[in-house]
Amino acid sequence: MSSSGSGPIDPSTARTIESGRQTLGVMLRTAQSKLQHVFIAFVVGLVGGIMAMRLYVWPKFENDLLVDTANVIAQTPFDVILMQVKIGLFAGAACAIPVLLYHARDPLVEREIIPDVSVSRVNVAAVVLICIGLASAGVAYAYFLFFPLMFDFLAGNAVGAGLAPKYSIVKWTEFILFLALSFALAAQLPLAVSAFSYSGIIPYETFRDKWKYAVVGIFAFGAFFSPPDPFTQVLWASPLIMLYGLSLYCAKIVVTMKRGREHVDVRGVFRERWNRVLGVGVLGFAAGYAAGQYGGVAAFNGFLEFIGSRVRVPTVSDALGVDPATGYLLLGAAFAVLALVAAGLYYTYVAIDRAAQQVARSRLGQPENPGDIDLDELDAEGVLAAPPEAFASLTEDEALSTANRALEAGDDEKAQAVLDRFDEVHADLDEEAVEEQAAEEEESNTVQSTAAGMMDAFTEEETTEDDIGGYYYDIRFVFDTLRSRAFRIVGTFMALMVGIFGWLYYGGFRELRDNFIARIPADVRPLATGGEWPITLHPVEALVFQVKISVVLAAIGTLPVIVYYVWPALSDRGWVTGDRRVIAVWAGGIVGGLAVGSYLGYSFVAPEVISFLVYDALEAEMIISFTVSTFAWMVFLLTVGIGILVDIPVTMVLFHAGGIVSYETMRRRWRVPVISAFAFSALVTPDSLYTMLLVALPIAVMYLVGLAILAVVTLGGRRGGSASTRTA
Repeated sequence: MSSSGSGPIDPSTARTIESGRQTLGVMLRTAQSKLQHVFIAFVVGLVGGIMAMRLYVWPKFENDLLVDTANVIAQTPFDVILMQVKIGLFAGAACAIPVLLYHARDPLVEREIIPDVSVSRVNVAAVVLICIGLASAGVAYAYFLFFPLMFDFLAGNAVGAGLAPKYSIVKWTEFILFLALSFALAAQLPLAVSAFSYSGIIPYETFRDKWKYAVVGIFAFGAFFSPPDPFTQVLWASPLIMLYGLSLYCAKIVVTMKRGREHVDVRGVFRERWNRVLGVGVLGFAAGYAAGQYGGVAAFNGFLEFIGSRVRVPTVSDALGVDPATGYLLLGAAFAVLALVAAGLYYTYVAIDRAAQQVARSRLGQPENPGDIDLDELDAEGVLAAPPEAFASLTEDEALSTANRALEAGDDEKAQAVLDRFDEVHADLDEEAVEEQAAEEEESNTVQSTAAGMMDAFTEEETTEDDIGGYYYDIRFVFDTLRSRAFRIVGTFMALMVGIFGWLYYGGFRELRDNFIARIPADVRPLATGGEWPITLHPVEALVFQVKISVVLAAIGTLPVIVYYVWPALSDRGWVTGDRRVIAVWAGGIVGGLAVGSYLGYSFVAPEVISFLVYDALEAEMIISFTVSTFAWMVFLLTVGIGILVDIPVTMVLFHAGGIVSYETMRRRWRVPVISAFAFSALVTPDSLYTMLLVALPIAVMYLVGLAILAVVTLGGRRGGSASTRTA
């Protein structure tokens, strides 16, 4: 491989790949030599995971998390056993990987793939215990508080929408375990922030100053892993935000201890503050004893019942089998221990913080930024040893002035050193700038040539790199125009989406479901009015469908606004011509076509299609259980979908008549809308090639129908041209 970097893979990437290959090879060879240990660990995890799922986990989930209005079903005969094996494999891998890493450590160190860092077993055990404790706390919060409230809300929403919550055992179990794992990982935040701050990889000040970004990231993270209602998202984000605050406090403690522990006598702190520490311990004992004697446990259980949790905390006497008086003493002793530990840590931290402040004040005169070094205070050797940042921030005039002052002071060697270092540093900077510019030009040329090759497949004439550059400029100009109107466009989209989703969420979906089922012939809907179908196989399936429908309808409603605002930019680029006021007529045409097509599909087409599909199944005395995704999408495509299909030729005729897009342009660039139809269908339909084709093919056919109508009206473009053509 060439070392010049002109090959397909640069040397640094090749070295990284080679290092990864060596690491993987060492681990595989280690697994071969220690295969018995790794295999035993894997088998123990596999069997343990399967038995735990079979004997404990599923019964526990069903008793604690499954609400009365929901059921769990198996879609295929292999769902249960395959789910057990999948969880067992995951547990086996989790048990085998630590054993493999333990045996692979020495070979990796010998080959200098990882550094030889000796860590005491006590420190390792402490870190492991902290990780397990934090993960357990996160899972406990999710299991005892978050999950009961969330599943009760999701099942209530499905029943309120006229749906039957019959969760697939695979989807339900994976949903619970995935959310529990996400809470366990999120609970590691204090340890991760403290480790990064202590090691200096990410300073504590960065975590402290960028807390706003962390809060936004937490809510964005929660939007993916929790249902879309505000209450559940707040329930998800609130503990994580408090956890981030705790992480900042822990990071501040460990950083302060690192900076000031050498100047603090911990034993001296306890000797000085022993009376206060002991007093806090006595107060803790009194608080624990009072909580046990005056109904503190009962009050806490009442709070759990109020928030809907089924968990109840037993008293100390019930848990340990002792008399109540002894239980009160034990609870007070536990509170006293916690209070003593907290007080000791607090006073130790205060002493270390004061010592760290004294150290910082003693170093106040030292510059933190290498570029702030005063070169006038250095001698010749100091100038030669100064970091490059001290010269990178200098201008040529400032360097000459520094050298002249050295000459006036009689230090010729220092003056020469200043000029030499200045020339050396700026020569390196200029070389780096040239290399970066060359890399950007090469990347730009690569992108343009690749894009040109791709465009050749969709154009009749050859597309050059200059054409791609022109297209890029035009597209960027159009998007800059839209960006100036982004507030109105996004505001329109959000208003439509929130309005439609709110209507569906607060009873609209049930009204549509009941009204539509009532239109199906009575002889093919024996179970429909009883709420037996559609069903939801996933806890969030109903909400996800409502969000998708809201987004699709809001996008259709926002499209005229986008075209209205983008029209001037398209006209300047010569892509469209005509009167922009036609957009208002087009918006009315879209609403009219959508309404007429939806009415025809809702009243006549969809009920007959549904009755035809279920007739044979009912004649065979089968139970009909459509999932909400398939049933609702079918109804949507047979109602609103027909309205959208009607709008396609209407839009084409109005655009041609208004001079916005001529028939010639539509005919010459027919590939763009056809490919866009397939891309749109892949995004908005369920994950199935069959449903994508069901949506994309009718759209493409209606576009061809619109071209046929325009061809008849214009006699193939020879008569009755667009407004722009007639004006010309």
